[in-house]
Amino acid sequence: MIVAERKPLAEIETALNGCSKVLLVGCGGCVTVCLAGGEKEVSILASLLRMSAQAQGRPLEVEEATIQRQCDREFFAEIREQVEECDLVLSLACGVGVNFFAEMFGDKRIVPALNTRFMGAAVAEGMWAERCLGCGDCILDRTGGICPLARCAKSLLNGPCGGSQEGKCEVDPETECAWQLIYERMEQLGRLEELEEILPPKDWSRGHDGGPGKVVREEVSI
Repeated sequence: MIVAERKPLAEIETALNGCSKVLLVGCGGCVTVCLAGGEKEVSILASLLRMSAQAQGRPLEVEEATIQRQCDREFFAEIREQVEECDLVLSLACGVGVNFFAEMFGDKRIVPALNTRFMGAAVAEGMWAERCLGCGDCILDRTGGICPLARCAKSLLNGPCGGSQEGKCEVDPETECAWQLIYERMEQLGRLEELEEILPPKDWSRGHDGGPGKVVREEVSI
């Protein structure tokens, strides 16, 4: 899932300068799961903004809303009136949600309240770790299900580097070396000999037609 975290309050408040009515909109998708942008987080941020404005003696009306997904146009209808009546929308969604929100309401300023960090997995209670870079050319079948792009600090396709020591990363000694993990997994699978094959450089071009990526399912598209 997409993992995000809230921006510093001071940064958010700076973006609200000159506004008297703000709408905070949460998203019921990934950012709710990672405790960054769901209904609860919207309520907390709204309270913080109201208290801060009151302490500074400036008028600020803060409205709250949470829709199921900010990356799907069908869920915006329920908040259209609220959006039109505010000076600014503060979106507690990932970067995709903020982008799409701005597309849906081109005449309204949409400001991100979160920093989108990575695509990751819940590895422990309240802890998420990056597992995918979204490169568009998955090689996990050749690395035992461990992504070297996301988990190696240097994103090496043919590792390990010369700096790893005792299974730990040279860049961060607290982090396990991705290529050590890959070696151990491939050994467990009885496929070590496959690591002798050199992986070619990644094709980082933006798809066959250039520009942002797009996926079309003909069977359901209108």
